[in-house]
Amino acid sequence: MTRLEPLEGRLSSILKTEVSGFQTLVECKQLTAGASQETYALRTIHTDGEKKFALRRAQSMLEQEALPGQTTLAAEAYLLQLAQQSGVPVPNVIYILQPHDHLGEGYLMEWLEGETLGQRIVRAPALAEVRPQLARQCGEILACIHAIPIDESLTALLPSVTPATLINETWDAYKDLNIPEPMIDFTARWLLDHLPKSAPLTLVHGDFRNGNLMIDHRGVQGVLDWELAQIGNPMRDLGWLCVNSWRFGRSDLPVGGFGTVDDLLAGYESITGSAVHRPDLAFWQVFGSFWWSITTLCMASTWRTGETPSVERPVIGRRSSEAQMDCVNLIIPGRVELPTAKNLDQGQQLPMPAELLEGVRVFLTEDIAAQAHGRPAFLAKVANNALGIAQRELLQGPQLATAEHRRLQALLGGSEALSILRWTLVNALREHLALDTPGLAEHLRHTVAGRLAVDQPGYHSAP
Repeated sequence: MTRLEPLEGRLSSILKTEVSGFQTLVECKQLTAGASQETYALRTIHTDGEKKFALRRAQSMLEQEALPGQTTLAAEAYLLQLAQQSGVPVPNVIYILQPHDHLGEGYLMEWLEGETLGQRIVRAPALAEVRPQLARQCGEILACIHAIPIDESLTALLPSVTPATLINETWDAYKDLNIPEPMIDFTARWLLDHLPKSAPLTLVHGDFRNGNLMIDHRGVQGVLDWELAQIGNPMRDLGWLCVNSWRFGRSDLPVGGFGTVDDLLAGYESITGSAVHRPDLAFWQVFGSFWWSITTLCMASTWRTGETPSVERPVIGRRSSEAQMDCVNLIIPGRVELPTAKNLDQGQQLPMPAELLEGVRVFLTEDIAAQAHGRPAFLAKVANNALGIAQRELLQGPQLATAEHRRLQALLGGSEALSILRWTLVNALREHLALDTPGLAEHLRHTVAGRLAVDQPGYHSAP
């Protein structure tokens, strides 16, 4: 008999104590890691047959918050229990990990069957009949979440934040990274200039989106990942569900890539009995893309410092340009013309650096990812994406940098190096520069579009 690994052995002890009829832990398999948490699928044998559970715990190397506003997993488990009592579809929590378990922070919960991958939810033929109903169901579920009473236990557990506080805290998290991203500063200023009217504070899920919902042929079977819950403006949840990043290529269906805003609000208003102010929904869409543009950078920062070593984290950091482009399209839309991308065969070396990268990319795609399964296959694809970004940076970066430098010189009137002028613009936006300064919107549009052309040229809001 093979000796169980420490994780499996400790889980077996917990299951034996907490689950009646438990006999054997057959398999403990890590699924694709989330942004800051690990999820495992547990397959077990009981006196009445086979059962599955899920373990959710903090990444083992994570020593501090990776996401602005992130709560503890113990708090998340409590929220699942509270939501279940209020009729919200969530998995049943079996056990909350304790210090003496030596497994870190986390909890065990029942396994729900269904689909959570956003790309499949918006395209899978098996879900075709239920997709038109999902937006209304989401509205109804959010209304139930927002109706959960705010008592002393919740106020002690979760932060209470106003929109202005939320913007400034998120902006501060970006400032702490000490990198110049002028579109982020512009968006923060815009948000503070367009704050919604005050609204009653409710429990807010904080990450209610396609990708955190368990879907099957009947509809939404589970609301997952409550780690960003807080007490705040309920419209944040509705706006976040409509953010372009979570439509998975279906920009024509703004609610999660599967539904319309009319259906979402009809479901929500059928429970609340009051109409949603649509400009508030638009504000929270901008905030959602602003928040995601910064959060991706925060996650890449934890990779750079060594807190969360992973091939995924640096690639996630390059997704900031996607969310910044969504902000551009929402608040300063307009035409963009970018330099023509160079081909791989240009240059005097044989092979050129970009060609070397292409060879490795083909190897990862055709030899590694095609033959691997599960997480290794996923990581091979992530590595392929990383090499693609580096390849495009080599080919297009110099042209884009030259164009950006010229625009900054015209906008700011300086002759300093590009790196200095970027900081000059950022500092001006943080202090006094008017958002309607001639040439500013055009510069930001072209700069973000150029970055996106390198990071993710196939993104569905790319110009």
